[in-house]
Amino acid sequence: MASTRDIRRRIKSVKNTRQITKAMELVAASKMKKAQQAAIAARPYSQLMADMLAALAGRVDESLHPLLVRREVKIRGILLVTTDKGLCGPLNANLFKVVLDVKSPAKFVAVGRKGAQFLARTKRDMIADFTVTDRCGFAEVKPVVEFLTKQFLDGAIDTVEIIYPRFKNTLVQEPVTRPLLPLTNLKDFITHLRRDSGHGKFSDDRDMLFEPNAQQVLDALLPYYVNRCIHQLILSAKASEHSSRMVAMKTAKDNATKLLGDLTLEYNKARQAGITQEILEIAAAAFSAQ
Repeated sequence: MASTRDIRRRIKSVKNTRQITKAMELVAASKMKKAQQAAIAARPYSQLMADMLAALAGRVDESLHPLLVRREVKIRGILLVTTDKGLCGPLNANLFKVVLDVKSPAKFVAVGRKGAQFLARTKRDMIADFTVTDRCGFAEVKPVVEFLTKQFLDGAIDTVEIIYPRFKNTLVQEPVTRPLLPLTNLKDFITHLRRDSGHGKFSDDRDMLFEPNAQQVLDALLPYYVNRCIHQLILSAKASEHSSRMVAMKTAKDNATKLLGDLTLEYNKARQAGITQEILEIAAAAFSAQ
């Protein structure tokens, strides 16, 4: 049995750990709520964009827009969205498993330090990496979108796909591969966009007039969709990160509390054994003196 001094040291260490993990749990919970609110706040923008694109869908030739043209996939372009810090449970590890399943030629762009480190460690073709803060402002995401779009339009990559942790609820964040470019079917894309924004079928049958013409409006509008989509997915990834960290820290705190109880019981047993031993020694010495 360990000495009472060693057990006291362990109890003090576990108490400090429990205090730290509890504080991290509260911070993660606050950040998760802010990330969820930011994601919800972007939905009206998605709704309006879906309405405008639905009005355009029947008035344009989809084959004329470079973002809508399907081509032979020789090199995939993959955006990997991970965290900058650890202590968020299996979140990053699950994303890395998805990356390891990518066997076809691909070029990677990383958002988050953990993803950049993984791609460098596994010697994958990483052409850029970016850092996005917890605030996840649109201005922070815009360079990522511009870089990916330029690579796609220049022919350096033939697709734009996003691997990110999709936020389902506080306890579940699943790794998902989301294809983004090319937008091979505008009507399917509008349906998907409206589903993401939480709205139903577009029912406005008014005869709209577009200036200078519908094709030019579409040319200007689709890049905004790409911006919005990637920004929305990164917001979802941030919510997943803070949720996963909150759950991991709560689990660590609960484990520390349980361990503290076990150590306290062990300490009491060791102290009682020490007292009993001292009583026996005193009794034995008194008996010997007689």
